[in-house]
Amino acid sequence: MRSTPHILVINGTKVRRPVFVLGAPHSGAELLARAVKRSGGFHLTTGRPGVLRVVYAFARRPAIATERGQGAARVLRDAFAEAWQISGRACAECPDECRELGGLPPRRPDASGRPGAPGAETAGPCADPAGVVRFADASPDLLYCAEVLLDAFPDAQLVQVIRDGRDAVADMLADERCLAWFKPALANLDTVFPNPFLGVEDPAERDRWQRAAPAVKCALRWRGAVRLSARLRQGTPEEQLFTVRYEELVARPRRVAADLSGFLDEAVSRTTLSGLVRAGARDRDDHGVGGWRERLTARQLTQVEKVAGTELRRLGYRPSGDG
Repeated sequence: MRSTPHILVINGTKVRRPVFVLGAPHSGAELLARAVKRSGGFHLTTGRPGVLRVVYAFARRPAIATERGQGAARVLRDAFAEAWQISGRACAECPDECRELGGLPPRRPDASGRPGAPGAETAGPCADPAGVVRFADASPDLLYCAEVLLDAFPDAQLVQVIRDGRDAVADMLADERCLAWFKPALANLDTVFPNPFLGVEDPAERDRWQRAAPAVKCALRWRGAVRLSARLRQGTPEEQLFTVRYEELVARPRRVAADLSGFLDEAVSRTTLSGLVRAGARDRDDHGVGGWRERLTARQLTQVEKVAGTELRRLGYRPSGDG
């Protein structure tokens, strides 16, 4: 049962139907988040330290949220109450990734010369409080605490992005921050099993984890995430969950923007999303769609499809071995 509505006021505006952009690692959710952040009326944040601390606490130890009951929702709600504040001082705590989503330059170095350090001089808030009508967040790995999000904000709207797992794994293998979760000091399989965050559900997988190849570990994370997405789809009312296929987003950004606008009852700029897709295509061939064919070795491809072949088929991505 969802919690009773809680009135949260940020800069004089009541938080109604907050929007959360979710997805597996490297699902392409950032592209959609950029479009939302740059559309009028939205204040979207990502990676605020207070939010990440709570998100990863719940993601890596799901029992914490279960044991705390409504206390978990209150903790997460308080984290967003701080993250969504709009002021020069509050926005100085935003990571450069958050400013980049809005098309803003990185923070200038602080007195110690550290670029982008918390408290460093900024160009000011990324949004005008007077123009904000909706609040949103696209922090990494929000998917792993989606249930707590819905407890904290019973009227929340979730937007999840689904992408071919082979492309996602190719990007994960090139991301040092993503691979860092696999280090022995961070892999908490001894204390948390099954482990949704690492995607390990079978005792045999846990036994082989330490010697598994990076592609296998990335495939497990993707598989675990899309299984969470499927359960979320089954348990969430249609008016609260909108699923975007990344390949459709890249191929038909204007249509996706129109459909998303209808779901949110707020305008997401078609022009902005189309421009972001074109800009991404210039930086990366075809914006990463199907890039796994060149980026994964034959061995890595076999490993990924062995781990996640069932999920690839269920989502309509035919494994290469199917002919």
